[in-house]
Amino acid sequence: MLNSPQFCRGARSAGAAVLLLIAAPLAAQRAPRPAAGDRPAYDPALYTDGTRTNSALKSLRWRLVGPFRGGRSTAVTGDPTRPLVFYFGAVNGGVWKTTNAGQSWENITDGKTDLSSVGAISVAPSDPNVIWVGSGEGKPREDITYGTGVYRSTDGGETWTPRGLANTQHITSLRVHPTNPDVAFVSALGHAFGPSPDRGVFRTTDGGATWKKVLFLNDSTGAADISIDVTNPRILYASMWKFQRSPWGMDAGAGRSGLWKSTDGGDTWAELTFNPGMPKGLIGKIGVSVSPANGQRVYANIEAQDSLGGVFRSDNGGATWTRTNSEQKFVVRPFYYMSITADPVNENTVYIMNLQVSRSIDGGRTFTTVRVPHGDTHIMWVDPKNPQRLINGNDGGATVSLDGGRTWSSQNNQPTSQFYHVTTDQSQPYRILGAQQDNTTVNIAHRSDFGSITERDWWPVAGCENAYIAVDPRNPDVTFGGCYMGPALASRS
Repeated sequence: MLNSPQFCRGARSAGAAVLLLIAAPLAAQRAPRPAAGDRPAYDPALYTDGTRTNSALKSLRWRLVGPFRGGRSTAVTGDPTRPLVFYFGAVNGGVWKTTNAGQSWENITDGKTDLSSVGAISVAPSDPNVIWVGSGEGKPREDITYGTGVYRSTDGGETWTPRGLANTQHITSLRVHPTNPDVAFVSALGHAFGPSPDRGVFRTTDGGATWKKVLFLNDSTGAADISIDVTNPRILYASMWKFQRSPWGMDAGAGRSGLWKSTDGGDTWAELTFNPGMPKGLIGKIGVSVSPANGQRVYANIEAQDSLGGVFRSDNGGATWTRTNSEQKFVVRPFYYMSITADPVNENTVYIMNLQVSRSIDGGRTFTTVRVPHGDTHIMWVDPKNPQRLINGNDGGATVSLDGGRTWSSQNNQPTSQFYHVTTDQSQPYRILGAQQDNTTVNIAHRSDFGSITERDWWPVAGCENAYIAVDPRNPDVTFGGCYMGPALASRS
């Protein structure tokens, strides 16, 4: 993963002069920027209705070439009534469904919605045909993709309806009332690159027809997580987080970041940040999960200054807290991780997502690693009645377990890879080259003589995940690619 901003520092004067000479005539030919009032309103039908396509582009068709290797997923859920049915949302690839526990996946939003980036997904516990999706990824790394609000299906994903909150842009979690599929709560970061009033915690009681902003602190503090006490759904916990991205870095934590609780379904909120046992000093991002097995047991993974953060537990509904584990490996890169999930059956079992999945069976005191197919883990869904059923979302996609994490389904069956850069070579037929986020570079055929493009048709070339790739025009087997901190690499296929 790319941890530090990369800077390009100037060019030789001769190179700068060439750039100026080229830029000047281009600037003279550039059309004037239209006034804001002249821009057409956003119309999702342009992306879903083929009759609205510009006539000059009607003959063009997108064709999937692969590779079938999963990309980052921060949104997963399962059907609580059908043991082989699971869903995941890709940060740039819509919503996917499996009916065979991850052996194969089908996209259920392409061509039906303009949905691309998914930040949260939830199946209504009382009606598995009702699926809620919050768009816009909520793990705000450098290449974050914004969304267009909330979407809802009432027929298991066959059809979808936009349900508002388009300006929230980045939805971090979406929780549905345990007995009423029309009641849901959304936590939203809001605009990642500037102040915005469209952030905080939102509630709907009519299936998304209307929303009320029930927790808002200021225009620079969004909501990072929500947890509902399923034993008493009037009780909710929400973490608030001050955050703003810039092209070269970020400003995160402090300010009004902290933990809040409601006991009246979100009408009013009380702050827990300064309760006994909570870390002193500046607070950052918090993941929170109330145990479905014991509504008084609340877990929180807390970022705090001077290594005062860690895993915290309350046994009295947030009134007082104890730091059960102080290992800082659970708060590495908090803007990207921090998710915590309480087991629904055993109040002493809890999962933490970070570079890897960690599980505690002694109330958060000690943890062991649960090995999943790919690192950089973001979210875990646990079946509310059968905790052996799991689905994990990570930088390699989504993966399913039916045996409590001992074995997992493949992630090499999801064409959801994120590519930072792409290019082509001069082979006949030509090949496509790119660099996949948190994975290798790829050199893949644009067609195959074997009926489908499979793993036999692609391989890694020069460079790392962030690489620009260049191909020797005289020999397409020779490639050059960049890597972290500036080195250039060469490869011969």
